[in-house]
Amino acid sequence: MNSSLPRDIEGHLRIAILAGGIGSRFWPASTPARPKQLLALASERPLIVDTLERARGLAPDERISILTGEHLVPPFRSALPDLPHDAIWVEPRARGTAPVLAWAAHRMAREDPDAIMVSLHADHLIEPEDAFRTLVPRAAALARQEDLLLTIAVPPDRPETGYGYIRPGAEIVNESGFRGWRVGAFVEKPEHETAVRYVKDGYLWNSGIFIWTVSRFLEEIRMHAPELGAHLPLLDEGRDEAFFERAPSISVDEAVLERSGRVGTVEATFRWDDVGGWEALQRTTPTDEWGNAVMGEVHTEESEGCIVWAEDGPVVLFGVEKLVVVRSGGMTLVLPRERAADLKSLLASLPESLRRGG
Repeated sequence: MNSSLPRDIEGHLRIAILAGGIGSRFWPASTPARPKQLLALASERPLIVDTLERARGLAPDERISILTGEHLVPPFRSALPDLPHDAIWVEPRARGTAPVLAWAAHRMAREDPDAIMVSLHADHLIEPEDAFRTLVPRAAALARQEDLLLTIAVPPDRPETGYGYIRPGAEIVNESGFRGWRVGAFVEKPEHETAVRYVKDGYLWNSGIFIWTVSRFLEEIRMHAPELGAHLPLLDEGRDEAFFERAPSISVDEAVLERSGRVGTVEATFRWDDVGGWEALQRTTPTDEWGNAVMGEVHTEESEGCIVWAEDGPVVLFGVEKLVVVRSGGMTLVLPRERAADLKSLLASLPESLRRGG
């Protein structure tokens, strides 16, 4: 755990790891039974293992919670054998990030009314981790002092069309000189020309890493997301399943952050990638002299710019360019790299037996 945390922050920091997604853009290696959080896509370890170790740099195990579905509890316990059993919080049903974070914040508030939540995704690459461990407690102090919902924003290094962006607003400087900004606007994933303009104009990527006091977050839900806030009394009564049955399926960005006037951002001091689909592996893994990113037993000849995942047998490429080739679970996927972002639309047209991995 980070011994440099401010004394008034250290005992209240609690980590929520969102780990319930399927990761369909990594199909067929990622399936509902084995989502991408369990794949080694950013290091030699599964993403969930990397994320837990990152969280342990901020808080002890008793203040770390993994939020996921019942069907993923066994594989997570296998991947994380030293994690306490009560650290996995099973959401009764998937309803999006707003309901599950509201539920987690409510549980944390019962244990510590002054808790400060750090919400992490289980599928991010962050390096160097020392910079992350230094930034988060400083951001937590800012969130509490200014009574804000904070997101960590990333300076873009390319005009990415797959991320949401943040337009920074008025500057905030706390008593220690740490700087952030009010959020001027959240903007959705742009077209390429718009993304180029955003990068030029100083917009930042929205990383989806959030920091706030649980009391402020729950109050903002009551004030700005009545379709969700109306059901919070069910949690007071211990009726968690009823809460999830009645809660809308909605993201925390849409339900709260885009509506609240108490949202700020701080700039990331580390490299970040959301490892969103196969094309990300050219950024997160080493490539050979021809720009090929390969995992497993792969042989390439006169091939350039390809991404190859060979999990259950060798793959040979000859004389091809810019392909994604995946061999996993007895299936083979081949598509042009520029179509990797369209994988979800392909899956929608496939039989369920294929989507689920055979």
